[in-house]
Amino acid sequence: MSEGGQQGAPVHGKGLAYASLFGRFVFRAPDGAEIVISNRRVRALLAMLCLVPDEPLERDYLSELLWPGRFKSHAKASLRQCLLELSKSFGSEGQDIVQVTRSRVSLHAAAVSTDLGELEKALKGGDYEAAARQLAINGTAPLLEHMEFGDAFADWLARHRAKAEQRLEAAIVTGLAALTRTGDQELHDRLYMSWQQRNPSGQSITVDDRAAGKTPIAVLPFRSASLSGDQDYFTDGMVDELITALSGVAGLQVAGRTSSFHFRDSTMTPAQIAAELGVSHLVEGSVQRQGEKVRIHIHLLDGTSGFELWGSRFGGVLDDIFELQEAVARGVTEALASALGIALRAPVVGNLSNSKEAYDLYLQGRAMNARLFGDGVLTRAAELLEQALAIDPEFAEAWVLLGDVHQRMGIYLAGTDQTEASAKMADCVRKALAIKPDLGQAYGLLALHEFTRNNIVGALDLAFKAYEVEPGNSAVAIRLGTMLLFCGLTTKGMRHLDEAIAQDPVDGRHYMCRCPGQLNRGDIAAAIADGQRCVDLGFPSMWLGVALAAAGEHERAVECYQQTRHMLAHSIPPPSGTGAMPPAMIDAYWLTAAKGVCSGKAEDRETYCRTLDFLHLSMEDKQHLAITLPAVLMGHAELFFKTMGTQITLQNLACLMSIWTEIEPMCHIWQHEEFIPFAQRIGMAEAWDKYGWPDLLPMPSNRA
Repeated sequence: MSEGGQQGAPVHGKGLAYASLFGRFVFRAPDGAEIVISNRRVRALLAMLCLVPDEPLERDYLSELLWPGRFKSHAKASLRQCLLELSKSFGSEGQDIVQVTRSRVSLHAAAVSTDLGELEKALKGGDYEAAARQLAINGTAPLLEHMEFGDAFADWLARHRAKAEQRLEAAIVTGLAALTRTGDQELHDRLYMSWQQRNPSGQSITVDDRAAGKTPIAVLPFRSASLSGDQDYFTDGMVDELITALSGVAGLQVAGRTSSFHFRDSTMTPAQIAAELGVSHLVEGSVQRQGEKVRIHIHLLDGTSGFELWGSRFGGVLDDIFELQEAVARGVTEALASALGIALRAPVVGNLSNSKEAYDLYLQGRAMNARLFGDGVLTRAAELLEQALAIDPEFAEAWVLLGDVHQRMGIYLAGTDQTEASAKMADCVRKALAIKPDLGQAYGLLALHEFTRNNIVGALDLAFKAYEVEPGNSAVAIRLGTMLLFCGLTTKGMRHLDEAIAQDPVDGRHYMCRCPGQLNRGDIAAAIADGQRCVDLGFPSMWLGVALAAAGEHERAVECYQQTRHMLAHSIPPPSGTGAMPPAMIDAYWLTAAKGVCSGKAEDRETYCRTLDFLHLSMEDKQHLAITLPAVLMGHAELFFKTMGTQITLQNLACLMSIWTEIEPMCHIWQHEEFIPFAQRIGMAEAWDKYGWPDLLPMPSNRA
């Protein structure tokens, strides 16, 4: 490569080179062999040119992006050296690949093909089969993953990623419309689902409803006519069943319950809520229950304007509650079909129980379980569900819900025996599956139980079975995704986490799970965004603190991590023989924890490590999350193996998703010499044999 007023001598290759832009950047020679570029700035420069093949890049701008903070003269000299190294990487024969002038660097686009370019070419040329296949291969991998050179580079990359995704979305819209016109519904659906799984925003695809084949809607919490509020559980139950019924209608994509209920009593306009949820239509209404009589008023709103498109009233009695729910669901579906001018299959509402008393107890138990936090709510939920099942032992959904309550008691209720809670959960869901073998949530809960028994292959088998049975259930998708993350299969797991967020975009717990996944991928900016979203939705700020610390924002990280105490102030059980910690002690503990995890100072980490060692000696539950999670976050490998290596429980298994990162000091866990023996003992290595080797972990040559 030479420099001058004319385009200089090119970097050479032979034939047509190929660059993979989705995920890790890989550049291959025409014979398919990877050209290994060890200098990360040389690799980044070539990757940038491949991402914008028709856009010459200014040399001054490149030097600022790739060498931030250096003097201009030093940065320019570094760029010159970088260009020389790039030239040496390709040799002296073949077609032009990179061309350089005094002021610019550009790619000879005709000499290089990329996976992004081939995807865009397939869409433009109408080869939707190839496009759907390539989208499925790319999955959720971002363009140019694991490239970080400071804020300016991150801004440039984010901007050009967004432009590429917008081009793809526009081409997808055109393709879906064409497939609708030709009547190729099978290919239409595959292309649509492939894009939905890729959609980086986590929101529903913003395309013409007819072209997409899926109308995104949300059912908002209904108003209860009961002034005392004692019938709110019944009203919420009607909404839950309506969401379930509409979710079974081909052609509808229904926002999950958590996202919808986030807007209870919201002051936002319908249009604002629809935009937040990424839906085109909203369903709202009210329920009045007087004795045995039930009246439901329901309205369908246009999500853009907020105008009412349809409204109706329905009435019935408790003995016919499921027929009433089905009538409401059919009415909404027919109204949507009429408004959109499309055909939608009528929904079917299952008869959950033959006993109205059992069903009423079930609704009360479900309302309690949804509250999660609060004195006695889980215990009361279990009591209500046990009463329902005493009346109707064949109530499969009540068995599943009771299993979920036992799972949550194991995680959140202090003093609960972890082994017993898991066994009770498994017993409940097995009874449910014996009655109805198509309950995805039941398989997912059973998967958790098998994981705690070190049967990780069986756990993943069950999680995939749950997804097969209920692919549209965000709770099922998030469980499968997190289990894959537990095993280090980050790329596969993140695909399902993204899918869960697309289905239920205002559930803070989903972002809490995806945040460590972003850290595992090395995308710190995305981890911070997910951590902040989690906080904005009312969940603990711990993960935001961890992500900020990874970005070097230690002071802010300590502050965010410490704020977690407001939600989890009493989550740290006191040492044996002592009472609850007073507020001042709780504050002091959380400050020590926040500094230990997030300050970046060795002395703070050492202090917190000693605190955790003391907790491990003094607490009855040696495997408690209050010990195991900080051990992971601080890379305290000895304590990790001492606790997680002894017993994996419902509560602490989530720690496993945070070990699969190259970020200091968390990476000390998987890099430790004891990690592979640990993975073999707990059955994780066996799972790798079936489901693939972890993204991050190099396969050892001496593996037993």
